[in-house]
Amino acid sequence: MGIAMSDELKMIAQPLKFIPAEPFSGFLDRLKELLRENEVELILLGMPRNMDGSYGEASMKVREFEAVLKNSITAPIKTWDERLTSVQANRVLTQGRVKKKKKRQNVDSISAAILLQSYLDGLA
Repeated sequence: MGIAMSDELKMIAQPLKFIPAEPFSGFLDRLKELLRENEVELILLGMPRNMDGSYGEASMKVREFEAVLKNSITAPIKTWDERLTSVQANRVLTQGRVKKKKKRQNVDSISAAILLQSYLDGLA
């Protein structure tokens, strides 16, 4: 799962790291560690949507994940439309001439930064 953070002014998002989602207990431990180390005001989850704006099967999985997180951490959680973030991330990595193997490792954290930047831009 890609992780991104914003600057203190909430203007610029930047990719932070990738944390494997499985096993979930390991993911949760690493997420809690990040929350302790940083001043996190909000956890933003990407919400998959179909191109027509409707919700599909993947959205249900995110809702289930959100419910589990809410029972495990105290930070507020919000979802945000993640349509085309992976496409944008792949484009950025391709334009940066990142090799295929490295690209697979970075696409999730770049996607997270694109998602967060979209949210931050919406606040302005």
